[in-house]
Amino acid sequence: MNSSVIILICSVVIASIAQILLKKSAARTYSSPIREYLNFYVICGYGMMFLSMFITVLSYRGLDFSNVPVIESLGYVVVMLLSYLFFKERITRRKVLGMAVILLGIFVYYR
Repeated sequence: MNSSVIILICSVVIASIAQILLKKSAARTYSSPIREYLNFYVICGYGMMFLSMFITVLSYRGLDFSNVPVIESLGYVVVMLLSYLFFKERITRRKVLGMAVILLGIFVYYR
């Protein structure tokens, strides 16, 4: 496996964790609008999103772009699994169907 592919997968995982941090922040109530946007979870979440974008751009140097849509789509699955682990969200049939449609779209794209 190409090292750029591994770097891109790490970028997707970092972006997924950032989304979980932002979701955790949105679930709380804050005393003021400033604290709503300037708190630990939001700052870390956006910082991780920036880091993820930077790593993604670096990984593009060594990729031929045929694998990029598949790897980027992995983020939806990772977010669903992290939401299950951290927020105890149920993985419903509808979510599984949505993941199947994403994977089918990738399959159709490559054929």
